[in-house]
Amino acid sequence: MRVVIVGAGSVGRSIARELLHNGHEVLLIDKYADERRTRQVPDASWLLGDACEIATLVEASAEDSDVMVCATGDDKANLVVSLLAKTEFGVGRTVARVNNPKNEWMFDDAWGVDVAVSTPRLMTALVEEAVTIGDLVRLFQFQQGRATMVEITVPEDSPTIGRAVRELKLPADSVLVGIIRDEQPLAPSDDDTVEALDELLFLTTSDAESELGAVLTGRSPETIRTIESF
Repeated sequence: MRVVIVGAGSVGRSIARELLHNGHEVLLIDKYADERRTRQVPDASWLLGDACEIATLVEASAEDSDVMVCATGDDKANLVVSLLAKTEFGVGRTVARVNNPKNEWMFDDAWGVDVAVSTPRLMTALVEEAVTIGDLVRLFQFQQGRATMVEITVPEDSPTIGRAVRELKLPADSVLVGIIRDEQPLAPSDDDTVEALDELLFLTTSDAESELGAVLTGRSPETIRTIESF
C-alpha cells in the first residue's frame, strides 16, 4: 500500500515508522523537511514542499496513493489537503488529524475526510473509559457509511462473563474484532470466553450501539452511554 503523509512532525514521523515496519511504501511531505528529520525516518521517501499547493501533490503523484494522511499541527492545512486529495486526485482514503476539538464538526466528507482522529478527544475518552466501565467508547466513525468502531470494558456483573463468543446474541451488523485482556491483544475465536474487565472491540453501526451495550452489560439500552473519542 502506498501512503502519503503530510506533516513530518513527531506525529507524522511516528506514523511513517509504523507503516514502514508493516511493509508499506511511505512518502512524507513537509515544508520544513531537513536532514535532521529525514535521518529519523531514512526508509521513507521525502518531498520538501507545501501540500496545500496542487503542484506539490502532483509532484508527489498523489493520484497513485492508496491513503493520504494529513498529520500537520494546522487544522486548516489538514482540511485543505484532504479536500484536494479527494476532489483533484481521487485518493481512495483520507485520514485527518484534528488538533482543536472545536474544529471537529468540519472534519467530514464535505471536506474530503474519511476518518478524523482527534488526539485531545481520544485522550479524554480513554480517561473517562478508565472510570466508566460498561460504557461504550466510540473510537472511529467511518464517514462513507454508518459503520463505527466501539470499545467496551466488560463489567464484573455482565451476563456475558463465561460465555463463548459464539453464544453472544449480538445485534445485526455487529462484529467482535478484538479482545484486549491483561493488556494483551487477542484475535477472537468462536470458542473464546468473555472475562470480566475484558476490553472488547466491535465494528457496528450507530443505530446498534445501544443494543450492543445492553447485551454486554445486562442493562437497558436507554441507560447505555456512548463516549465519542473523535
